[in-house]
Formats: sequence, C-alpha cells, structure tokens
Amino acid sequence: MTAPLSEKISFPIRYAGEKLLSMAKLALQPAFQPLVEINTGVVFGYESLIRGHDQMGFDGPLELIDRMAEIGQLAALDQMMAVRALSKFSSLADYRSATLFINLDVRLIPEGQALLDLLLRYLRMHAIPPSSICFELSERFDNTAIPEFASLVARMHKSGFKIAIDDFGVGRGEFKLLCDYPVDYLKIDRHFISGLDRSPRKQHLVRNIVGIAHALGIRVIAEGVETEAEFLACREYGVDMVQGWYIARPSVNASELTGYYPHLAESAKHRMSGPSFDELLIRRQIENPPVAYENDPIERVFEMFRQHPESSYFPVLNANNEPRGIIPENQLKEYIYHPFGRDLLKNRDYLRSVSYFVKPAPIVSLDSDTSGLVSAFANMEGCQCVLLTENMRFAGVISATSLIRILNEKQLKTAQDQNPLTGLPGNLAIVNHMRSVAMNAEQARYLCYCDFDNFKPFNDRYGFHSGDKAICLFAALMKKHIFSGQDFIGHVGGDDFFLGLEGYGQSRTEAMLGALLAEFNAEVRQLYTSEDRQAGYMLSQDRDGMERQMPLMRCSIGVLELPEGILVNDLNRISAEIANVKSSAKKSELGLSFSRLNDFGIARATAPGADAA
Repeated sequence: MTAPLSEKISFPIRYAGEKLLSMAKLALQPAFQPLVEINTGVVFGYESLIRGHDQMGFDGPLELIDRMAEIGQLAALDQMMAVRALSKFSSLADYRSATLFINLDVRLIPEGQALLDLLLRYLRMHAIPPSSICFELSERFDNTAIPEFASLVARMHKSGFKIAIDDFGVGRGEFKLLCDYPVDYLKIDRHFISGLDRSPRKQHLVRNIVGIAHALGIRVIAEGVETEAEFLACREYGVDMVQGWYIARPSVNASELTGYYPHLAESAKHRMSGPSFDELLIRRQIENPPVAYENDPIERVFEMFRQHPESSYFPVLNANNEPRGIIPENQLKEYIYHPFGRDLLKNRDYLRSVSYFVKPAPIVSLDSDTSGLVSAFANMEGCQCVLLTENMRFAGVISATSLIRILNEKQLKTAQDQNPLTGLPGNLAIVNHMRSVAMNAEQARYLCYCDFDNFKPFNDRYGFHSGDKAICLFAALMKKHIFSGQDFIGHVGGDDFFLGLEGYGQSRTEAMLGALLAEFNAEVRQLYTSEDRQAGYMLSQDRDGMERQMPLMRCSIGVLELPEGILVNDLNRISAEIANVKSSAKKSELGLSFSRLNDFGIARATAPGADAA
C-alpha cells in the first residue's frame, strides 16, 4: 500500500532548498474561510489561506513562508497560490458578487507590480473585476517603510483592487496606513475579539477602533470570532463583518462553502427594538443620485454632468456595488477648459477610467446614529456628502443640506419629547439612554424607575395643582441629589421618573437614592393639611366608592443593575425586569429594591446593602 504524502515527506524537507517549491506544488492548496456580513449572515467574501504546510514538515504557514523567503522562492510561491486561489474562487456560485481576500507579504512589495500584472491577466481571462480582489497587508513588518509601497498601493487603487489592514492592533505602521493610504477594510486582530463580551477594556478599544475606521469610510472585520457571545458583542459595537470558527472553519473543498449562515441571521433577528429614531431620520433624508462605476470611461461621466447640471458630484461604486468615493465636477474642470482636455481623456494611453478621478468620501452604515454621521462628515476635509451603505452595499447619500434637516428634526423631536411641567427629557431620550448603556459594559449601570405611592388619592383630594407641586418637588430633588454629568434624569410622565446611574457600586447608589427618598418623603408631607400630617393618613374614597384611610404619599424606586462586562441586546427584557423590581420596591418598607442581571441576562433580587462580590 502506498504511504500518504505526509508520511513520505520527512521533517528535513524544510531544508530542501530549490526542491522546496516543487514539493509545495504537490502539497499546498488554498483553503477558503468565509467573511460574513454581521447583520444578515450573508457571505461577503473569502480569505485564502495556505494548507498542506504540515505535509512539508512545517508547523504553520508563516514558518513555510519565511523559509521560502530565505531561499528566494517567496514570489514564485505567492504567484502559484494566487493563481490556485483565483481558480477556486472562479468556480464558486457567488464569485461575481463576492470578494477574495489575498495576503500580501511585505517582502513581495518590491516585486508587487509583476504580481499585479499576473493577477490582472488572470482576472481578464475569467471576467472577474479587480474589485473582487482585496489585498491584506500583513503588519508583521512596516509596509510603509518599503520605497515601492506608495506606488504599488496607488496602482492597486487605480486598478480597482481593494486593500485591507490585517491583524490590526498588533502590527506596525497601522495608523500610518489609515492616515495616508486608501484603505477599504480594517481587520481587528483576534487578540481583541477573544473574550470581548467579558472584557470592558477590549470593549472600549473595539468601540473606538470601529469609530475611527467608520469616520474614515473604512469597513471593519473582526477576526477569530469563536463564540456566540463574541459575535453578539462585535455586532453591537458596530463591526461590519466577522470571520472565525463560530461562523465556519477554513475549507479546501469548495463544495463545503455556502453563501449564507442561518444561525447568524437568526441572531440578527433579536437586535434591540428594531431601528433607532436616528436611523429612521436618516432613512427619510436619503438621496439617490445617478452613480458612476470605477471602470466606466470618463466620457460617460461628462454625459452624466451634462444631463444633470444641478449635480456637483456623483457617487462612484465598484462592480460589487460597494461605494469607493465620489467624482466631483471640479476634478474634471482642468480638462474641460483645456483646449485638448476632452481628447486627452479619450486617449487609451492616458487616464481611461473613472477610478483615476475618485476622491475619498466618508462611508457610514444606515444603522448609524446622527452623531456618527456628523463626525464622519466633519472629519473629512472638503467633504460634500456621506455615502450610506446597507449590508455593505451602496444605499444612497446624505448631502450637507440633508444632514442639516436631520439635525433640525432631531432637535425638534427632542424638544417636543421634554416634559412641559419639569423640562426633563421624555420617553424617547429614556429609551435611547437605555439602549446605549445596555451595550456599554465598561462599568456597572443602574436603571432606576421612580414611582409615587398613593399619588392618585392625593391628587383627587387636593387637586391637580398640588399634584403638580409634588411632581416638580421630586424633579428638583433629583437634580439636587443626582448631579454627575454622566448620569441621566428623565420624566416618563405623571408621577413616574427614570434615573440612569453608572459606575457607583450598589452601596453608593443605595445611599444616593436613599437620601433622595428620605428628603422627598419628608418634604411632600408639607403639601398635606396639618390634620392629615398628624394623623399620618388621609380619608379618601377607594375605587368602589368606599371611604377609607389612605397612607400619605411617598416614592418607591426599583433599581435594575447591569453589572460590568454584561451586554444586554434586548430592550424588551430590560423593561420587563424594571417592571418587576418596581413592583418589589412598592412592597418594601424603605421603598427601595435592587435586582441584578447575571451572565445569562436573568435578574436576581439583591437586598439593599448587598454589594456584588
């Protein structure tokens, strides 16, 4: 019986020198790992990885690559694997809408132009647009320090290829790449994704990395997602795509690959309470101008400006309908006004496509909030619009005029939402606060629902004017006792209020709320007659019309604690738990009750004074 290849090739083969490439041709093949859109479960693309290195006596692909570089065979290895990956990619059913991610070693940058020539020839043979290929720049070394790097990236961008920063956070020169080059994707290293759901420090870093990338129009990919909890945390912190064993392991068999992962789509159904108010505002202001494609001849753009004289720019998309930037009218003026400008642009030996004129524009997902939209607009010099995406594809634009309308409408809605009696934020602001803090687990959060006991009998007996005095008294005392800038005070309506506190710990929170209750319960007695105060009750009719003794008014506060490190993506569950703890508070002697969510999102009652370990 013939022994398998792995048994034939012994460990010393790694030192075989020139024969190593011949062995690689027999042993190596590309494995594809899907990169999936986080909100839909739809495959966006595949990363090509080397497999078969173990049969050649190497512990990992990097060890093989380093050895090939030592013997001067790295370029040949890279070209061989690129062709094999493209061949496999072109056999996939979804290859025309997908993206193939190929790693580019920094040591190949001096020879990068030849690699591009090879790829472009192969792509033309198989009618695959360059926008279907994304080069991942390894950060093991500083790419920007290579003299040929700038010209290579410029050609990649003009040709329509896409660029990703790989292993972001653990490499070199990453922020120089972000600052100075047209990067399309940023891949967060798995170090920051592992245990993301349990680490407030990692959550803070990932949230800010995503914010920086999105402000620059760069999409974010999380590497090494291995659990559902990590996946949910990535989604809630704004990551656009994920890859890792929770989604699918790399496979050398194209038949095992699928274009859709239902278990991710099922998780996406449980997003918190549907679209936010900000998203609805943005959707109402979307503009849909004509678009150009990066490989269009420039003559088509001239015709678009002629047909739409009111337009000063057009969005530019790649063949996969991803936004690449805009082509502004002023980019073409030097050719329009030059005597031979139009003829020059038509010259096949000169600039032949729209891609040469594309200018960066901020790219923002439709489910972003208005602050993210404004930040993206403000942080790009000379910005004329924001390009919107939905599930990574172009969805329209927001112009400066539309952005002003969005901000005005939000300010108007916020003003309308304020309670006219107390001037405090109303239900819209309360829901937005709960939505925000539920997914910011850097510290403990306390959601406090405040409700008066025996308010209706008092209001019926003393009149609504006295009832309003009680409401205004409590609003004033909240501002007195809860004064930190990070805390939130809201008025649900009537005698119901809401407090959002962060980072205090249960003991301090209990002390603050206890002081608030004590002062209100003492002060509100002054609104009763001296007879009722002395008696400690008032006579009032119950719902059956029977006169009975009603206790004097007080306030009860139910507190739901979201512990540090715990994310909750279901606003309805939070509301239900708050209702439960409010009921407990009304039954308690002090009018104060605490409940704490555990790691499974289940609330557990905790007595006042019982801090978590």
